[in-house]
Amino acid sequence: MNPARPTKPPVRFADSNEINPFQLLLDLHDHAVARMPSSGLDEILTKLALSAAVVSWWTRCQPSTIYSALRAGADLTDITKATGLDAGDAVRRWRRWTDIQTRLDIGECPSMDPGEVRAIERRLGSGVVR
Repeated sequence: MNPARPTKPPVRFADSNEINPFQLLLDLHDHAVARMPSSGLDEILTKLALSAAVVSWWTRCQPSTIYSALRAGADLTDITKATGLDAGDAVRRWRRWTDIQTRLDIGECPSMDPGEVRAIERRLGSGVVR
């Protein structure tokens, strides 16, 4: 269910965080393109609200994407180059996410194979910080 689109751009994080993530990216793009040099307070707050929601959304999704890249054969150097994160931060984000995912049990089925996570950890070697 999609909430109704607001009639004016959001100026608060709470409002922008309710927008569909893909629409949020489009709104931020459109706002950045249409912004005039003499933007007023509401336009500046809209940019802040939209960009904060994009960062928040992506930060929540990034660890699962890191996991997908690792499963596809990426190494830690590939991950750091793709994300702009240092190796320790990339691994910490991924590790926090996998710690939660490996404990989830949905209908007596784990949401993630702990053996696969351990195999990735072995492949990464010393790059994995616990």
